[in-house]
Amino acid sequence: MIQIDEKTYFYLLFIIPIMVIIFVLLQIWKKRTQKKFADSPLLKRLAPTKSSFKSALKLILFILGLSLLIIGLANPKIGTKLETVKREGIDIVFAVDVSKSMLAEDIAPNRLEKAKRLVSEIINQLGSDRIGIIAYAGQAYPQLPITTDYGAAKMFLQGMNTDMLSSQGTAINQAIELASTYYDDAEQTNRVLFIISDGEDHSEESTLNAVEKAVDQGIKIYTIGVGNEKGAPIPIKRNGIVERLKKDLQGEVVITKLNKEVLIDIADDGNGEYIDGSITDDAVKYIKEQLNKIEKTEFEAKQFSEYKDQFQWFLAGGLLFLFLDIFILDRKTKWLQKLNLFNEKKVE
Repeated sequence: MIQIDEKTYFYLLFIIPIMVIIFVLLQIWKKRTQKKFADSPLLKRLAPTKSSFKSALKLILFILGLSLLIIGLANPKIGTKLETVKREGIDIVFAVDVSKSMLAEDIAPNRLEKAKRLVSEIINQLGSDRIGIIAYAGQAYPQLPITTDYGAAKMFLQGMNTDMLSSQGTAINQAIELASTYYDDAEQTNRVLFIISDGEDHSEESTLNAVEKAVDQGIKIYTIGVGNEKGAPIPIKRNGIVERLKKDLQGEVVITKLNKEVLIDIADDGNGEYIDGSITDDAVKYIKEQLNKIEKTEFEAKQFSEYKDQFQWFLAGGLLFLFLDIFILDRKTKWLQKLNLFNEKKVE
């Protein structure tokens, strides 16, 4: 397990592409200036020991040294002691709708980004609960198994998009069935499933059957609606620019609407509640209150209790590369000239 103490230092890495651009522009300027002064054969006679690749080598060494120093300043640590601890919490699974209808922008910036923000804010309010994430559209896909690693959960959450599943549609029943397999602890009785969706369901009858089976397994289902009932078109974008709007087989622009009734029915049958996700703070506050009412169950979890600093290795490597950069000169090295690695002709 790797832990970074000072992640803000990584912003210094943006200096590197700027240095490369400056170096390239400088080399172009030098060549143009030299051509104005003399032709290539004459320049080689005037400076026979000047190396054509040493300047690039020095830049590479300097960049490597600087990068390692920056990583060292961030102070990476490696977990050295793994121990099992007792914790109390709830097993929570988030099923996030990633169908194309979630691209509708009737709620800013769009339904999917709103859903991801809601889940992220809920995670911020959790203490020692275990969480899992599922992505679903025409089929359900396990995104993250039950874990206590909230950092990993947020990383996987941010990577979710509407292109991750080739099968389009909205099969909520498959999300519920997959979620039922997430609760692997037979003694964990406090099981909660959050379905974050716009409510468009292409398998309503199968969904209600899946809800019944989930309830029999002790799973409480909450639904969070994103979008509005007026609806909006589905933009098809490329590089952030809208190319067109999604159309049906008749050539009409598809208007996708929040189907609140479906989500309410699922929540009612699942012994949970429907939650309006329009206002993030209000929704998260209400969800936190509901989770606090649920009795916590004790479970075992493994975590790293001790971390060892690794910054010294990066600093040592960085200083070594900078040292080499300082002592490598721009002129050719005699023993390399004798090897003639680049098959260069001697200047007479």
